[in-house]
Amino acid sequence: MKRKARGIAIVCAAMMILTGCSEKTSLQDGYYTAQAAQFSHGWREYITIMVKGGSIVSVEYNAENASGFIKSWDNAYMQNMYHVNGTYPNEYTRYYAGQLLEDQGDDSIDLLTGATSSGNSFKKLSAAVLEQARQGDSSIVSVNTE
Repeated sequence: MKRKARGIAIVCAAMMILTGCSEKTSLQDGYYTAQAAQFSHGWREYITIMVKGGSIVSVEYNAENASGFIKSWDNAYMQNMYHVNGTYPNEYTRYYAGQLLEDQGDDSIDLLTGATSSGNSFKKLSAAVLEQARQGDSSIVSVNTE
């Protein structure tokens, strides 16, 4: 009997170590949004994530102008940026969002050449939106990305 009890205690201790000592706090299910506190060059970036079962299942990263028009839909902007920087909003927003979805917020976002400024904003916004998800706070958080 003692041997069985000791085995159960070892299994319980191992489970506590594997689940309870993790630095990451689990994410609460729901939708969470972080947006830049200010417009930059006429655009305000934002991230919205959906968490289900404690995991990020959807990420939207983009920017909008004052009238609500989405940056990645702006073909003229895309053409200009692509010829100057070698990338464009529809490419880099998907790239950064894909990394957050794949890595589940482990802070390993690689910056894309030509979209470094947006990548740095993305890092700040994603940190804020993940904190909102940990707390279960679905209010929109405003982040200073400058």
